[in-house]
Amino acid sequence: MSSIIDELMSKARAAQQQIEFWPQEKVDMMVAAVGWETYKRAEEIARLAIEETQMGVYEHKLLKHQKKTLGTLRDLQGVKTVGVIEEDAEKGLIKIAKPVGVIGALTPVTNCETTLPSKALPALKGRNAIIFAPHPKAKKTAQLVCESMREGLKKVGAPQDLIQLIQEPSIDMAKELMTAVDLVVATGGGPMVKSAYSSGTPAYGVGAGNAVVIVDETANLAEAAEKIFQGKTFDNATSCSSENSLVIQSSIYAPMLEELKKQGGYMCSDAERDKLQALMWPDGEHLNGAIVAQPVEKLAAMAGIEIPQGTTFLMVAGKKVGKEDPFCKEKLSLVLTIWKYEQFDEAVKMVEEITAINGRGHSCGIHTSNEDRILQLGMRVKASRIMVNQPHSYGNSGNYNNGMPFTLTLGCGTWGGNITTENIHWKHYLNVTWISKPIEPVVPDEAAIFGGYWREFGK
Repeated sequence: MSSIIDELMSKARAAQQQIEFWPQEKVDMMVAAVGWETYKRAEEIARLAIEETQMGVYEHKLLKHQKKTLGTLRDLQGVKTVGVIEEDAEKGLIKIAKPVGVIGALTPVTNCETTLPSKALPALKGRNAIIFAPHPKAKKTAQLVCESMREGLKKVGAPQDLIQLIQEPSIDMAKELMTAVDLVVATGGGPMVKSAYSSGTPAYGVGAGNAVVIVDETANLAEAAEKIFQGKTFDNATSCSSENSLVIQSSIYAPMLEELKKQGGYMCSDAERDKLQALMWPDGEHLNGAIVAQPVEKLAAMAGIEIPQGTTFLMVAGKKVGKEDPFCKEKLSLVLTIWKYEQFDEAVKMVEEITAINGRGHSCGIHTSNEDRILQLGMRVKASRIMVNQPHSYGNSGNYNNGMPFTLTLGCGTWGGNITTENIHWKHYLNVTWISKPIEPVVPDEAAIFGGYWREFGK
């Protein structure tokens, strides 16, 4: 182990041991202090994130840092993470929360500001230490966020080394950190997540996003278009939850396109689509990093496309679902692929097929007023979360008007190569000891268990 990682780990272990048996009240005060100190510096953090990464929108990064920090604190408020957290007298069980220890957190360039408090606050709530391995292109922003959070620790007398980061991050440093910590929480690209899983350390990771959203004929088209615009354009589509494809019922296809145009959507011609494809996938396979989260004017200019004033995002027609059409895939840019369907079964199949190419297990969405279709979609698709009548990139990771836990780490289940389908939140940062006491025997009744089989097939 390098001297840098060794030093970070030694400090983290010592700091974590100091708070391991803190009472809940003291832990909660620490969490509130850390949250406030980074929350109040959101403007400074958002400005630096834009300056350093050249990605996203300042106003959106500001809102995101404030909202995700405050939302995470809301989810943590009143949650018991110290001592006995559950008792079941009938089963003779008592559950006691324990820290995980030292957590290694990998953070992406696209959400370089907000991912840190979204991981640090639940980690501290569980009395853990956390060490960040930020993306090298966002290291200054990570340093500023950590500085703000460490100020909160200082003000309440908590050891500041509960929150640390690799000052000069690299792939090798991140790999070394992952082998040294007790738990890895990895948010970022596929290769980095795979590296986390192969580190030999327990890990929570994420899968690729590629949200496909259905708009059926029962939807309020104006409201749906506005929400799709909000979700697609937020922070110039840095979020893996941003809408990537719309699957629109044929009878409302034309009026829905008109509503999208009212929101600033520009439909590319076939020739413009070809130019955009050549820019976005220059080798025919890998997304061009230079187009990620860029303003629509810059994106269009790079592609050689003239767009009218007031354009907020680009639209292209989906040609054929398959790997040969890269517009099926995640784009991390202000580009939305438009598809048409006839029967609802066909729409569900398109969601399944598009996300099987890219984004399996992550999420999908629907704009509808038909409850049966919501359940039909939910029963069929291999998605961990389905957003109904919501801006997709707002809702997936927790919003004030839905019940999803606030996070920026979205599990995609075995479909996406992850261990859980959940939004990674406070409960994933705990170990739990089960105490079992003897109870009156609960003996299985053979007839109750096998009766149905016996009646049908005999003993």
